[in-house]
Amino acid sequence: MATIAATPAHAHESHAHPTGLRSWLATVDHKRIGTLYLFTALFFFLLGGLEAEIIRMQLQGPNGHLVSAETYNQLFTMHGTTMIFLAIMPLSAAFFNFLIPLQIGARDVAFPRLNAFSYWVYVLGGIFINLSWLLHAAPDGGWFGYAPLTTRAYSPGLNIDFWVLGLQILGVSSLAAGFNFITTIINMRAPGMNLMRMPMFTWAAFVVQFLIVLAFPVITIALVFLMFDRFFGTNFYTTAAGADPLLWQHLFWIFGHPEVYILILPAFGLVSDVLPAHTRKPIFGYPVMVFSLILIAFLGFGVWAHHMFAVGMGPIADTVFGLTTMLIAIPTGVKIFNWIATMHGGSIRFTTACLFCIALVAFFTIGGLSGVMHASPPADLQQTDTYFIVAHFHYVLFGGSMMGLFAGVYHYFPKITGRMLSERIGKWHFWLTAIGMNLTFFPMHFSGLLGMPRRIYRYDAGQGWDGFNFASSIGAYILGIGTLFLVWNIIKSLRSGTRAGNDPWGSPTLEWAIPSPPPEYNFARIPTVTSRYPLWDMKQPVLTADVPHTQRGDKEMDVAIGGKTVGHPHPAPAPQSTRVAESAMHIETETYSAAELGIALPDPTIKPLFVALGLVIMLTAPLFMHEAQMREIAGNAAGHRTAMTMFWVFALGGASLMVGMLYNWLLTPLESAHH
Repeated sequence: MATIAATPAHAHESHAHPTGLRSWLATVDHKRIGTLYLFTALFFFLLGGLEAEIIRMQLQGPNGHLVSAETYNQLFTMHGTTMIFLAIMPLSAAFFNFLIPLQIGARDVAFPRLNAFSYWVYVLGGIFINLSWLLHAAPDGGWFGYAPLTTRAYSPGLNIDFWVLGLQILGVSSLAAGFNFITTIINMRAPGMNLMRMPMFTWAAFVVQFLIVLAFPVITIALVFLMFDRFFGTNFYTTAAGADPLLWQHLFWIFGHPEVYILILPAFGLVSDVLPAHTRKPIFGYPVMVFSLILIAFLGFGVWAHHMFAVGMGPIADTVFGLTTMLIAIPTGVKIFNWIATMHGGSIRFTTACLFCIALVAFFTIGGLSGVMHASPPADLQQTDTYFIVAHFHYVLFGGSMMGLFAGVYHYFPKITGRMLSERIGKWHFWLTAIGMNLTFFPMHFSGLLGMPRRIYRYDAGQGWDGFNFASSIGAYILGIGTLFLVWNIIKSLRSGTRAGNDPWGSPTLEWAIPSPPPEYNFARIPTVTSRYPLWDMKQPVLTADVPHTQRGDKEMDVAIGGKTVGHPHPAPAPQSTRVAESAMHIETETYSAAELGIALPDPTIKPLFVALGLVIMLTAPLFMHEAQMREIAGNAAGHRTAMTMFWVFALGGASLMVGMLYNWLLTPLESAHH
């Protein structure tokens, strides 16, 4: 039976590969790492959602008594931190890992071990920051951690220590992934895959990696300053010692506003690839969509101080940042109109994935319009630190980022697992989510305009907020029920979902040319790409008749066809490269192993996990220094000595494990020897 195959180049030496749980702990396969990211991030999304549900239960009516003020501070801090750093960003990373090599025609990422290291640092960092709940010391200073309020003088407990150290751990993960994906996209594209032939999701991912590697060092500097103030007595944020009281805000928001685009642009990329498949129409204005991504990223670094209009920067700074904030609405609005134009005249199939795309267009527009209001300093002064702001950023991050990511889950779940998610359950998930989201967050515009401050854990009756808060809480419960439908859908589909086949949606991009789930080597033969929509050009050229191609008239993809002879260890030599017709792309075939095809793949290794573990252990050590300082203040000499001993054990032990395993990692060849 015919299959898309490669002519053997080398025979891969057989060696024992780990199986079972150890195969997941040792994997360096980008697809498995993407799958790990997906399910881990969905778990943290459920955890962050649970924290939000408790918040809404507390605020459902006036004078709530469900939780104390201290616990409430911890809840909203951990909700924001979890959703941003442990749920939305890693959900995007799941698609980065799984899709980028497939979309550009590569066999893996540039640095497979670094990729695994990035995932394990993320997991361990998430565990570390959530262990604070067990010590009754969860972070309680808001996800923005404003200094000097987070210095030791005002936050003497371990709470902020967990936050400072946890974010530094997670930053290492993000930076490692960022450099990896930049290198992958620049160096590992298939022949013919020039930049203007890349799928829109890969373009969005490419831009986001530059945002990450430029923005995360800034918050790292801010966090290191805060760590030194808290543990070593420095005065970077001590205003009494002459520090600038706005230093933290500037450093944080220089990171914080690009972070908004780190969260939203992957969803934009997913929608830009999902919509064409479900409307049977190429994305409208591809070059403009690409350039608007780049412009959003560029302008995103020049708007940070619109978060600071209330601090008294003066009319010149307010004017400059107000103008740049208005300006960035232009490339963002371009995308809205391009998506609408893509749907206009298309053959729309209202699948669950398509519905989530349409919801993103609608809900993000609402969030964007309220965002433009904040570009005016006088208007922002009225709205800042009220629930109007809470409504705005949830329409952007939930109505935007999460809707796009849900669209990606429904669209790519068949490619990831080989099974379809249930459309019937998916529609329940969509409608409950759409209704619940609007019922939760739209009333917050009105409670905010009526003056309800953010971050209050209790309010008196008779201020006009009661009905809006009750509606928001009911909406949150509906939203939670909708999320349970997603969990049910995933579990049901993994057990008994319909087999997906290579391309259940009739998609145009390269990842749908191979089996679902993809084989370990991705492509048996690296394809030659001559089109922006290679599968449509082969199967349905009428759909791309008006799409400009860099090489005019070249609308087919070169793929070699090979067969397997019974009893022969390798496939028969492939005939000369052939133009493949539609039927050939859908043949159910026997999957060859990488060894049979002579494809060298990186060997599994557990070393990145141990390097990550050493890093996290080392960064746990300052918690014991804090404890030692507390014992010293209390006059407990024995307790001080014990805590300092633990500090050195964790610091030196973690560093030794990290350096030793990293040295071993660097000395070990990436692949086993070949014949």
